[in-house]
Amino acid sequence: MKQTLKKMSWLVCLALPLYAVANPVQDSYRAAAKQENPAFQDFSATAGRRLYTTRVGELACASCHTDSPMQEGKHVKTNKVILPMAPAANPKRLTDAANVEKWFKRNCNDVLKRACTAQEKGDFMAYLLSK
Repeated sequence: MKQTLKKMSWLVCLALPLYAVANPVQDSYRAAAKQENPAFQDFSATAGRRLYTTRVGELACASCHTDSPMQEGKHVKTNKVILPMAPAANPKRLTDAANVEKWFKRNCNDVLKRACTAQEKGDFMAYLLSK
């Protein structure tokens, strides 16, 4: 009996990191990215970081959200405080699909002057989730 419990405990410990990595919102972008590009493999935190720091004109995501998505930011025009982007610092981030999509739509248009692709959204999330 004790041996069985030990084995089960190890299995639970091994499964926890997999659960923590799984994100239903990102999974929906994964499916969309495969439709947009049949050669799609997976998301890249490196590409997400590049997107986060890319300046188009005067703005980048980091303009309001700071160089670290683990810290509070401040809107450049309104000075309104923005809670950290990374789920490690703000567990509510990236959990509501409609809210995530609303902010991608708004911020991609404001910063990049265009809509983001599913690949870009997933890469961005991979970066935030890697923090």
